[in-house]
Parts: sequence; C-alpha cells; structure tokens
Amino acid sequence: RMVIDRYDLQILDTLQRTGRCTSVELADLVHLSASQCQRRMKKLEDSGLIMQYVALLDAHSLGLQVEAIVSVTLSSQGGNPAEQFRQVIAQHPEILECHAVTGEEDYVLKVITHNLKEFSDFLMEHLMSLPIVASVRSNVLLQQLKSTTALPLNNLIQSAKQP
Repeated sequence: RMVIDRYDLQILDTLQRTGRCTSVELADLVHLSASQCQRRMKKLEDSGLIMQYVALLDAHSLGLQVEAIVSVTLSSQGGNPAEQFRQVIAQHPEILECHAVTGEEDYVLKVITHNLKEFSDFLMEHLMSLPIVASVRSNVLLQQLKSTTALPLNNLIQSAKQP
C-alpha cells in the first residue's frame, strides 16, 4: 500500500472536484510547485490511486430518462451461474454498475435507459429470460437527491501528517 501524505490527499480531493484543472492550477490550489505536483500526480497514477480521468455526462440531456436499481437472484442449478451472469452483464452498456451483495438477492444493478419501454424490454429480453436468473426485482428511481463520485477525504486530509 502506498504511503500518502497531506499534499497527496489534497491533490486527490481537488482532482475529484475539478478534474479538468491544469497542473499549474492544481499546484496553486494545493500550495506546491508545478513540478512537485506533476511528480506526485504521476506517483498517484502509477500506484493506481488515480484510476482514470473521465467526463461526467448529463444523462437526461442525452435522453436517458429512466434509471433503476435492479436486484437479481440467480438459480443454483447447473454450471457456474455467477460466471455466466458476469459474462451477460459485461455485454450490456445500459448496466452502469453491478454489485454482488449480501442478503436475499445475489446482485444489485444500476440500469439506465431512454424510456420505460426500453427498460421493460431490457428486463424481459436480457435478464428475466436467462435460465440462470431465478428472480428479478426493480425499483425505478424517481428523484435524485444526491449523486457524487467524490470519495470523502476531508477527515483523512485533516488527520494526515505534513510531509
């Protein structure tokens, strides 16, 4: 595990909120020289702490109007249903997330589609029709109260030692 200090955490926190800032702007925000900041960013990227840089898109502006949480329970019959399920979900870009979970269901998916018909077709044709799927339960999301990709680093930053 990589040892990170207060400056590294400040870089990570700033990049989470303003990933498009230049390295000079980032250096100013975290009070380092541009070259120090660049070296630290490279170290954070190489270590895997920074996994990738992305643009977050507005789904509704793109016509993706229906988001749902879908719980899936697999049957316990034949072969390796978990591996078969992984292969199926990898083929569907409308599945934004898939998590193996504890509890009654085996997996929870976050799915996005253009409309309810497309969502219904996805459920019926691509999930419920699979022999390895025992049951599917879905909840359409009505209103987004909070959404973030930023990890909570404030407590880590406050408790981190100076380099």
